[in-house]
Formats: sequence, C-alpha cells, structure tokens
Amino acid sequence: MKVYPPAEELRDYVRYYWVEERVAPEKVLTFPIGCSQMIFHRKSPFYIPELGKFQDRFTISGQVNFPAHVKSEGEVETIVVVFYPHTLGMFINTPPSAFYNLEVSGYDLGKRDLNELASRVFQCERTKDCIVLIEKWLLSRIRPTLNMARIKDAVKLLMVSPSARVNTLADRVCLGKKQFERVFREQVGMNPKEYARVVRFQKSLWLLQRGYEDYVGIAYEAGYSDQSHFIREFKAMGGHTPASLRSYCMPYSDLFTNPA
Repeated sequence: MKVYPPAEELRDYVRYYWVEERVAPEKVLTFPIGCSQMIFHRKSPFYIPELGKFQDRFTISGQVNFPAHVKSEGEVETIVVVFYPHTLGMFINTPPSAFYNLEVSGYDLGKRDLNELASRVFQCERTKDCIVLIEKWLLSRIRPTLNMARIKDAVKLLMVSPSARVNTLADRVCLGKKQFERVFREQVGMNPKEYARVVRFQKSLWLLQRGYEDYVGIAYEAGYSDQSHFIREFKAMGGHTPASLRSYCMPYSDLFTNPA
C-alpha cells in the first residue's frame, strides 16, 4: 500500500490518500477508524461479508461501529481518499449521517459532478494522475462552515479526552446539548457517544501499537471505566480481545497515526 499526503490547501480536510495494487486475492480485517472515505476501484471491488455485498466501483464508505473481514477476489487497483471525521459532507453536499454503517455507491447520490469525477478517475492511466484529478475536484469545493469548525473542536477534545461527556463537548462549542448532538451527527456521521466509543477503541489500539501491555493502564489512558469495560468494548469493535488481536496481527491505530 502506498500513502500520499494531500496538498497544503487540503490538509485541514483530507488526512491522506492510499493506493492498493495487488494481483493475488486477499482477506483483511478492518476496524472502525473514525473517518469517512471516498473509494475508487479501478479493477476488482472489495467484498464485505458483514454487509453481504461488494462495494461499488465508486463508493462512499461511512462511519461504522463494527469490524469487517474485507475480501478481494481478483486484481486490485484501488484509490481511497480518507477525510477528517467532520469534513466529507462539505465536498459531496450530503450529510455523512446518510452513510452510517453503509457502503453507498457514489452514483446513487445522483450528483453530476461526482459522476464526472469518477468517470475521469477510471479513464486515467496512472494512479498518481488520478490523485491529481481528485485533488483538483476537492480544491474547487472547499467551503468551510461554522458548524464544521465547532465539530472540529469537539473532535479534538475527544481525541485528548475520549471519556468527555456530551454536555462538556456541547459547552466547548457553545451549543445546547440537543443541538450539538444533531450537528455532530450531521457533520461526523454518528452521534457523539458512539463516536467516543470509536475514539476510545482507536486510542487503545494506538497504545497497543506503541507496546503497552498493562490493560489496566490502557483502560485508564483510553477513557474506559475499567479493564473489563475495555476488553468488552475492544472485542465489539475489533472482533478480538487485545491478546488475541496481537496473535492475529500487529495492532495499528489509523485515527491516532498519521501515515502521510
């Protein structure tokens, strides 16, 4: 897998791009990462058994709260745009809440500009040129809003303190609790309590990635109430206990690691 950083003007909105090219079929365990993605399959799409479906050639992948055993059954050439938790909606003019726990065909949104972008990406010869096309399209659609700035601040606080209460987050961005919950769900794609679960899980992955072995300490640092809460939630989000995951693969936190 190759990772590319976004242009300077996009760094507040796009975390990175990744490109996967391979010939042999493969099965990969994926986790909730806390970020929506725009996916272009230039060859074989991925199959997600938990949803019982293949991704479309052009897919919007929303926030999820479950692990998935993603399969490729043929030659793969895939380009993925990974957005910050609160930024996808600005580019596609659709609230990310529409994609919660779903893999939605980008064509189903019925947006001419998106369809034209996908067509150009699939006609492009080299993946690097595809990313240039995608970046030009994204750059033309930067229109930040006040609510984006508010939810950006709330997400920042959750990253530091995953156990922060909803009232604390709402106060931080000067919104009432109910209004904050509505705006957060519209911007991020899930409600703040559930997103906090994803952040806690990703932070615990990050601690395991860094070599932490004390589960009581991990539970405390990641914002869980105790060790049993940590292990129960970890298994729900990751499909493994912390110990069994280490036997299965190397723990890696996408949300707390910047690969670009």
